[in-house]
Amino acid sequence: MAKINVRVILKFIGMLLCMEAVFMLVPYFVALFYGDGDAPAFLLSTLITAFTGGLLFYLFRNARNEVGKRESYLIVTSIWFFFTVFGMLPFCLMSNPLSITDAFFESVSGLTTTGASILVNVEAMPHGILFWRSFIQLIGGMGIILLTIAILPMLNHQGGLFLFNSEVTGISHEKLKPKIGETSKKLWYVYVSLTAILCLLLCLGPMEPFDAVCHAFSTMATGGFSTKQASLNYWNSAYIDYVITIFTFFAGINFALVYRAVTGDFKRLFSNEETRWYTFIVIGATLVVTAGLYATGQNDSFEETLRVSLAQVVTVITSTGYTVGDYVAWGPFFTTVFLLLMFFGACAGSTCGGAKIDRLVVLAKNTRNEFFRAIHPNAILPVRVNGKAISHEVVSKILAFILVYVMVLIAGSIILTALGLSIEESFGSTLSCLSNIGPGAGATGPVGSYAFIPDVGKWTLSFIMLIGRLELFTVLILFTSYFWKNS
Repeated sequence: MAKINVRVILKFIGMLLCMEAVFMLVPYFVALFYGDGDAPAFLLSTLITAFTGGLLFYLFRNARNEVGKRESYLIVTSIWFFFTVFGMLPFCLMSNPLSITDAFFESVSGLTTTGASILVNVEAMPHGILFWRSFIQLIGGMGIILLTIAILPMLNHQGGLFLFNSEVTGISHEKLKPKIGETSKKLWYVYVSLTAILCLLLCLGPMEPFDAVCHAFSTMATGGFSTKQASLNYWNSAYIDYVITIFTFFAGINFALVYRAVTGDFKRLFSNEETRWYTFIVIGATLVVTAGLYATGQNDSFEETLRVSLAQVVTVITSTGYTVGDYVAWGPFFTTVFLLLMFFGACAGSTCGGAKIDRLVVLAKNTRNEFFRAIHPNAILPVRVNGKAISHEVVSKILAFILVYVMVLIAGSIILTALGLSIEESFGSTLSCLSNIGPGAGATGPVGSYAFIPDVGKWTLSFIMLIGRLELFTVLILFTSYFWKNS
């Protein structure tokens, strides 16, 4: 095995930090416009980030743009880590600064589109900070590396493909063009276009333009950061609930399929097996929650009960995490339903977290085949998805993924219980951060926050958010000895 090309990794880190510095100028101008006093924090953050990134890029500018599998894992993990570290600077430098622990937690939560927050009074934050929270969710939603491949095609096809596969979620990475750069551009085109349309629709409702922009960013990124402590409940608007629910639902579908649909190929979208499962799960869970609310007498009008149930189901399964209803207050049954939705999440190739429905489909079909083979041991039954046979190697990878997913969930829960959290809070918070949802259970539920968790717990959950966004193996493989061996 060839030696790791460290120079190209440092070159990429420098290049991406320069890009982040440019991004920081946007909230800087927002801060200047509103005059809340946080503009100096963004200006200083921009200068620090630009200097560090520029220095790294200059020192390693002649590094060969050759990226193999090991370099791709290191680049993706390093970029997400450094983006988080420098992205927390505005939180540390504003007039009422957060601690380093809280700033890192808020930054990684935004970038991974988790939406878990330590803020107990969101409205007290200046406009620039609120904008930055939502803006980093927009960036992290589709992916930092995917953005890089789209606008800076400096890699060859093979190197770009390695990076693409290391960051894009799920097992079905559908390409729209032979060149990975063209695929990245088209995915970002759909992403930005839908965000702009949503922003306009929200402006037609009771939202102010600033709130509409921030919520459009958070919605399409399925991040869930809001400009109000009460989240969507602040507006108490059926129009807002329906508009955001519809766009959140589409954000949970593979963006490659969404692109094909908006360009006229609706057949591919509706015939996709994962999309059908996703739709049926949303409908089924909504009916269960609606019926449960009626059975327990926690209902208002039928329309409102159905709307709140649908909105809460969609925002949880897509890992968005807006507060529309408080499933913790509804009771243990509802909390259990939503924790199950958190585990698998929505579709591969979307901005959503969770283990992904494509893996659920393969597991369900493989389990069915195992039952059949118990009676007919010599039968050859391949797992088929969308009419194509799934190799045994892919099935094995999915089983390994789910096993590691559960192990991380258990480990995180044990650490939090050791810090004094209840079992409900520990399990719910760990699952929420691993699936990049936001709200957990107990005190970290839809109307709670993560502020009370000890610093060790916040750092643990921050790490879990990162490995959850990069789907475990991209990060965890760096902790194996054989990854670093040259032969």
